[in-house]
Amino acid sequence: MVYQVVAAQLARLSGALGTSDHASVVSITLFVALLCACIVLGHLLEENRWLNESITALIIGLCTGVVILMTTKGKSSHVLVFSEDLFFIYLLPPIIFNAGFQVKKKQFFRNFMTITLFGAVGTMMSFFTISLAAIAIFSRMNIGTLDVSDFLAIGAIFSATDSVCTLQVLNQDETPFLYSLVFGEGVVNDATSVVLFNALQNFDPNQIDAIVILKFLGNFCYLFVSSTFLGVFTGLLSAYVIKKLYIGRHSTDREVALVMLMAYLSYMLAELLDLSGILTVFFCGIVMSHYTWHNVTESSRVTTKHAFATLSFIAETFLFLYVGMDALDIEKWKFASDSPGKSIGISSILLGLVLVGRAAFVFPLSFLSNLTKKTELEKISWRQQIVIWWAGLMRGAVSIALAYNKFTRSGHTQLHGNAIMITSTITVVLFSTMLFGILTKPLIRFLLPASSNGAASDPASPKSLHSPLLTSQLGSDLEAPLPIVRPSSLRMLITKPTHTIHYYWRKFDDALMRPMFGGRGFVPYSPGSPTDPNVLVE
Repeated sequence: MVYQVVAAQLARLSGALGTSDHASVVSITLFVALLCACIVLGHLLEENRWLNESITALIIGLCTGVVILMTTKGKSSHVLVFSEDLFFIYLLPPIIFNAGFQVKKKQFFRNFMTITLFGAVGTMMSFFTISLAAIAIFSRMNIGTLDVSDFLAIGAIFSATDSVCTLQVLNQDETPFLYSLVFGEGVVNDATSVVLFNALQNFDPNQIDAIVILKFLGNFCYLFVSSTFLGVFTGLLSAYVIKKLYIGRHSTDREVALVMLMAYLSYMLAELLDLSGILTVFFCGIVMSHYTWHNVTESSRVTTKHAFATLSFIAETFLFLYVGMDALDIEKWKFASDSPGKSIGISSILLGLVLVGRAAFVFPLSFLSNLTKKTELEKISWRQQIVIWWAGLMRGAVSIALAYNKFTRSGHTQLHGNAIMITSTITVVLFSTMLFGILTKPLIRFLLPASSNGAASDPASPKSLHSPLLTSQLGSDLEAPLPIVRPSSLRMLITKPTHTIHYYWRKFDDALMRPMFGGRGFVPYSPGSPTDPNVLVE
């Protein structure tokens, strides 16, 4: 009798496991097929002036969600449950790391002050604008059990721009300065928003005084500095280990694996220490491209470059696919369906706050930035300011992930107010990505015609900010020196000295850093190394 009961239980358990495995196989198969469809359609729409791969993935996700709703008779619109852990641990790291790994470092740090001004200070200004407006407006509306901390979280959630979609609608060759500024701002903005969101988790709005505010600002600065230091340290450690051991002489696979795992380790260490993994992995990517990448074999360089770019591309497409499918999740809409008018109103208010919040810092900070520029060529024109404001209005996966983190548990919610905020966030993300993403290219062509960009975007000027930030190649092309403009008189030499911060950094880098950690032109000769002339790279 006991044997029969145990056998029945084992059979039931194996059946449940078989069902679970089958569901996982179905989910993976569906997403792989959709990813292939996105790649093919993205190729066919490469020259389209309206659509891009992000919008295409969103539309495919929406259409797939409709099909799943019809086949499940209105029970579900997706085959996976959104998890912020899936987003922050597996999907976001390759995207941010590849951004740092592919960054054109000289132009990034030349524009660093403007990028930091927009990405950090601007995000804080947008946060305060949206949070104060949300407290003033939503506290008077009956939208559930939301308190001041929730409204502050809303400010952090909707201050996070979607740099992935933004960069896909901007062209590096046509608008190099806008591309570089929006890219740098997007990365710093995402990191600032996440750090701000995490800092708010331990913030009690009912006990606000000068000491609490100073502690909050101190914690914020600590997270920024510590996260950056950890990323730099991990990148330098990987460069030193690979330079000393030179693993590639025996196995290229081990060399590539070590580079990829060290990059991912930097992100996980930051998360383990409650730091900003985004900042850590971004600066780890910058350091690795400057030192580590030059210490590996030629075949490893090609492999790592394309591997990081491919992983980033797949993660980005997967995110937009899932956002499109999750937008039709019937469960969340059921809890908000008793007041559809209120949900639409809240979404409209949030979209308006996004518009106002971005305008609140783009135009004032552009004015302040222009005051420090001596020539009109270096200043941000009024039309460029409008494009910068418009291009940063899109909200994406970071906003959705933070909203899920704040208002759900394991992707589900049964509270009326939380459900309204989730559905409103999804509505804002879809509307902003579709509308602003589609109209960005035509707006750029209208405000900044190609004929007016030629002189303004000349990268030959060493002091011009209008220089491309990213490059499709690494190595010598990445760090190729720009032509040096020699002063024509002693007076010009005195008023405009050629010794810049970059000059002194280069001297320090060549004298101390590169001899220790390697880098272009500083990898010592050893038999079988990349500098060995007898090695034939296949």
